[in-house]
Amino acid sequence: MRRALRALSTVLIVAGALLIADAGITFAWQEPVSAVLARIQQDRLADELAQLERRAPTPVERRALAQLRGRQRRIAFLARLARRAAREGDPIGRIEIPSIGVDQVVIQGTDGATLRKGPGHYPETTFPGLGGTVAIAGHRTTYGAPFRNVDQLERGDEIVLAMPYARFAYAVQRVEIVAPTATWVTRDVGYERLVLSACHPLYSAAERIIVFARLRSVRARGVAAAATPR
Repeated sequence: MRRALRALSTVLIVAGALLIADAGITFAWQEPVSAVLARIQQDRLADELAQLERRAPTPVERRALAQLRGRQRRIAFLARLARRAAREGDPIGRIEIPSIGVDQVVIQGTDGATLRKGPGHYPETTFPGLGGTVAIAGHRTTYGAPFRNVDQLERGDEIVLAMPYARFAYAVQRVEIVAPTATWVTRDVGYERLVLSACHPLYSAAERIIVFARLRSVRARGVAAAATPR
């Protein structure tokens, strides 16, 4: 009986220590178990995104591209195709924020299951290259916590969206705290911009932290950059 009690107490002590360690890691960095799961999902999505980037246009798309003069028009054409083709949970591009160490595949959709895989694109907002507001949501403490440090972003910091058809560089305009009901943040404003959204403060969903960024430059990629699409 004594041995059994000692064994039980040891198990409880170890379990308690693990729980404390988990809480400490989550507080200082992010929740470790969900971070591992998110990393696995991100690796899989990166492979899928690479396949998407290698996809050749169909004969119909190739003929349409050949009729378009100027890379901006080709980018817009490909952006519309990508938006129509995107399904919930599909990878659509990559977000890079050098100043806070973010490099993640972006997925279409913002429901709970999708955001466990990485940053999610609000389907009701447009795609880069179409002149409107592009909105992306992400976690701050769980599932890789891609947006944990967005509160550290400053005016002028660069955010890049690398889509299969073009690379879009945005400059941060401001960071703002709003209510969860503030749907105005995703509205079009007459120029192309990027909006990042995450819960605020850390470990709470009481408010939202919003990063507003304005398009600064565009560089065509893939068939959009080719003089004669193949």
